[in-house]
Amino acid sequence: MDFDTHMRTGYPIVFSLIVFCSIIELSISAWLTSRFTAYHNYFSLAERDRTRFLLFTSTWTTVFSGLYMFFFFYLPGSVLSSVASHIFFLFLTWAFWTAGATSITFALCGELNSNTKGTFAYPVQLNALQGFAWVTEALVTFALLAVVIRGIFAIRRGDGLRGQLIA
Repeated sequence: MDFDTHMRTGYPIVFSLIVFCSIIELSISAWLTSRFTAYHNYFSLAERDRTRFLLFTSTWTTVFSGLYMFFFFYLPGSVLSSVASHIFFLFLTWAFWTAGATSITFALCGELNSNTKGTFAYPVQLNALQGFAWVTEALVTFALLAVVIRGIFAIRRGDGLRGQLIA
């Protein structure tokens, strides 16, 4: 199998998983943000603010990953579906997820366990928020690496980074 076949099969799978995990992260962070706003029961301002940042990041990822899937399927010759456009989008998204996942991990002191139930108001939800942030970050990292490899192939065949993901 050539790389184009892998891209045609893998791209929808990876981007669907990214959107799926982002929607879960969106719902968890939105729920936590609403609770923190209504009851002011966050442990620290860092916990509240980093939850809000993950709300932004998951919204960003859900909207733009959906758009890029649309571009991939319905506008394959467009500049929006080019390797350069994907690298830019995925790098920015990767930076958001890496910052969000590490910051929430730092705000939660690295882990939540049975000893921290009295410290944090919503330990189960915060643990899920942290876990899905890392899972989504890993998926975006994988997608970025695949697109960078595809960019190398596009440069070698003479299209440059303006070349399409699928030749």
